[in-house]
Amino acid sequence: MAVDRRARGHAVEVAARDLLQRAGLTELATNANYRGGELDLVMQDATRSGTPTVVFVEVRYRQSQAFGGGMASIDTGKRRRLVHAAQRFLQDHPALADAPCRFDVVDAQGDPASPRLDWIRDAFRADEV
Repeated sequence: MAVDRRARGHAVEVAARDLLQRAGLTELATNANYRGGELDLVMQDATRSGTPTVVFVEVRYRQSQAFGGGMASIDTGKRRRLVHAAQRFLQDHPALADAPCRFDVVDAQGDPASPRLDWIRDAFRADEV
């Protein structure tokens, strides 16, 4: 069961990363683990003029939207852990510390091999947690 779940999660994260890369984002890190939190994807968005934005992406998979889907599962505690992990990531990468940042969510559902992806840009802000 754990292997199936891990494989499913990996397949969905690969699909999400591909979506973001096709949109022009560049991968900086995947599955960056910090005490108290993990960042699924860290990307850089240079699609707009100005300083590129560091994008912390949470990938959430649900087979259906029956209980509100992936975005609904990111409660205040999860947001707090993501912000903390993002702060640690920026401490470990001082060249990025002054860049603008945002938190995106990729809400995936359906077949993990070919999921339907909903990319929610700026899903929440660090100062909201």
